[in-house]
Amino acid sequence: MAALGGKLTRKLVENLGPGRHGDGAGLYLVVDPSGARRWIVRVTVKGQRNRKGGPLRTDFGLGGADVVTLNQARERALEYRRMAKSGLNPRFNAQREVPTFEELSRQVHIDRLPTWKNAKHGQQWLNTLRDYAFPKIGRMPVDSIDQPEVLMCLSPIWTEKHETAKRLAQRMKTVLDVARASGFRSGENPVTAVKEAGVLPKVKAKVAHLDAMPWRNVPAFYAELELRSAMAAKALQFTILTACRTSEILEARWEEFDTEARLWTIPAERMKGGVAHRVPLTDEMVRILDQMRPMASDYLFEGQRRHQPLSNMSMLMLLRRMGREQFTVHGFRSSFRDWAAESSGAPREVAEAALAHQVGSEVERAYARSDLLERRRALMARWSSFVIVEGEA
Repeated sequence: MAALGGKLTRKLVENLGPGRHGDGAGLYLVVDPSGARRWIVRVTVKGQRNRKGGPLRTDFGLGGADVVTLNQARERALEYRRMAKSGLNPRFNAQREVPTFEELSRQVHIDRLPTWKNAKHGQQWLNTLRDYAFPKIGRMPVDSIDQPEVLMCLSPIWTEKHETAKRLAQRMKTVLDVARASGFRSGENPVTAVKEAGVLPKVKAKVAHLDAMPWRNVPAFYAELELRSAMAAKALQFTILTACRTSEILEARWEEFDTEARLWTIPAERMKGGVAHRVPLTDEMVRILDQMRPMASDYLFEGQRRHQPLSNMSMLMLLRRMGREQFTVHGFRSSFRDWAAESSGAPREVAEAALAHQVGSEVERAYARSDLLERRRALMARWSSFVIVEGEA
């Protein structure tokens, strides 16, 4: 059967940049930021409804563009559209070849996109497999993967990158579970078998200490930062003053700031706890904002690329260059918390609210609806004064 025509050409398939590119009739080429290319088809199954009662539309992968040609993708897409038009869900009725581990992994990633906390988290899920599994077993059919192949992926990083290895194992298990549920595999999941067999060495968990700079030393360090003009130095100053997390600082965008109301509102999707957080702005914070404004960037602290945020390693590397490698950026939150407890006399709930920590039971939080903004405003003003005045002394 001759394949249908469409908008894409072989040259476009090879050269199009990141994004979702339509060929027509529900067929798309998806190009990841990494450059990986895969086919997706969207069909509407006749007579079937989704959970909300609307037409059942479903997306699923046809394979990587380096394996499945444009014509093959069009032919498969046509086959699936015909099934859908006759009321058959292609997901359960298509005569499918056993997918490779990479193909199924990318399909699982697509299916779970709506469930990720944010796009970054979803991309991290796929990147772990891309970096440590795809090079070894990516092209293997999922029904041929067993314990030796699992060990091939996990063993090289099990002790040196143990946390990454544990995440990799969990994600490989998920893909192989889906393979079994889809009828591509049978028997026990080999990742489970490897764990239960105890063939990988036991790794003693290391307690992660986020070493914090003693709060009495922060003003002198802040004064050193003031002598530096690098973007990372300004970002670290703002981090110290606000006691916010690194990601909250680096991903800060100008539309989140209201300098007239002296308020920075971090949206819920950027907060660890999933709740919007208001940060009262002090005079010193506003001064740093004014220094950044002429950059006219989308982000408060712009990195090397225009309208892109500063690297998440930039502040840590600055600490190392300044001879403070024993401390972490996150540790400045602890420095603030220790100061609040030992020097400011601030109530615990106010100090914890400044760090966007949830305090008390769910019932207690339901009644404590206030975020204590004005009390936190006074606390942050005292913290700014301590950091600046003591540093100038």
